[in-house]
Amino acid sequence: MANLTIRNVEDAVVERLKSKAIQSGRSLEAELREVLRQAANRKSREEMLAAADRIAAMTPKGIKQTDSAVLLREDRDR
Repeated sequence: MANLTIRNVEDAVVERLKSKAIQSGRSLEAELREVLRQAANRKSREEMLAAADRIAAMTPKGIKQTDSAVLLREDRDR
């Protein structure tokens, strides 16, 4: 595993991270590892758009789609 050194982090950011670590029951170091892991695994904008395109391609062309708000309203009225 690699070691990282991050310099010049604002005091307010460090305090917020310490608070989050305490709330999560982790050390600051463990909290930072989790934050970095989540950031590294987050999909890029391009990946998200490609996923949206794949989903859109599953919808048959020329078929009118019902607004989800209408479907929710109908379900609530039942």
